[in-house]
Amino acid sequence: MAEHRSMQRAALLDAARSLLSEGGTEALTFPALAERTGLARSSVYEYFRSRAAVVEELCEVDFPVWAAEVETAMAAADGAEAKIEAYVRKQLELVGDRRHRAVVAISASELDAGAREKIRAAHGGLIAMIVEALGGLGHDQPRLAAMLLQGVVDAAVRRIELGAAEHPETITEAAVAMTLRGVRP
Repeated sequence: MAEHRSMQRAALLDAARSLLSEGGTEALTFPALAERTGLARSSVYEYFRSRAAVVEELCEVDFPVWAAEVETAMAAADGAEAKIEAYVRKQLELVGDRRHRAVVAISASELDAGAREKIRAAHGGLIAMIVEALGGLGHDQPRLAAMLLQGVVDAAVRRIELGAAEHPETITEAAVAMTLRGVRP
């Protein structure tokens, strides 16, 4: 029974990912989740008490996976500048990934404090790694530089998400060039 419940929960989370990546947070409704999974709407409520609870669990499950991929790319890079480049490239590479699209949709939405805190904590781990790389370049305000660098990445993510006129590769190269030039103290 427990295994069945956990499979249904996983199916609900997967349906939530699809809905978020297709239509953003407005698309994530309990009727839509019920329809996608073939469960009765009342059953969806047995697993999650609210949309915020679905979002919170997605953050808990997906954000660390996504962050670990960025972390792995950075760990494989040699030197502070290469780590920064890996940080930017990997995040932009993951834009097409459904898990990442769901995380972006979530980040842009109104979240309850618990979910926001979980995202901040997961994001904090990534930011800490970039702060360390920036410190390695000799920045006297590495935390501020890290926040601004992430702003460039977020803008590039949005540009790719929107299906802007430029090819995603062009956007990635521009973001990498801007961050690498911008992070030199």
